[in-house]
Amino acid sequence: MKQKKVKVFIEKSSYGYSAYMEDVPLSYNVIGEGRTVEETIEDFSKSYEGMREYYKLHGKHFEEVLYEFYYDTASFLQEYSKAFSLAGLERITGVNQTQLGHYLHGRRKPTKKTIDKIQKGVQEFAHNLTAVRFA
Repeated sequence: MKQKKVKVFIEKSSYGYSAYMEDVPLSYNVIGEGRTVEETIEDFSKSYEGMREYYKLHGKHFEEVLYEFYYDTASFLQEYSKAFSLAGLERITGVNQTQLGHYLHGRRKPTKKTIDKIQKGVQEFAHNLTAVRFA
């Protein structure tokens, strides 16, 4: 039987970051928290394993899922602001840095079209970086 894929959303929180599963018909739900994205993903993974063990301990069926992490735009911008300036992200994505600043600080939410534009630009940039070889 093919495992169900579940989106896990990473969002900025007052503590740092949180991760939660999309609303899917499962008999359980898992969340994670951390000061960094890495801590949040690790906490989510540990919570998932803990849920699996809990079900096993109580003789219940645990539906295994494949989870994939997704950033909301503000959280992505927050996490990668250490590596990219808004001006640099504007060059990579074609989205005005003033707009990016509004998304970063939660003053506005991007449209689906803008989210797709940001994702496409970042993925193309990442693809170009993986092609780089140094002599």
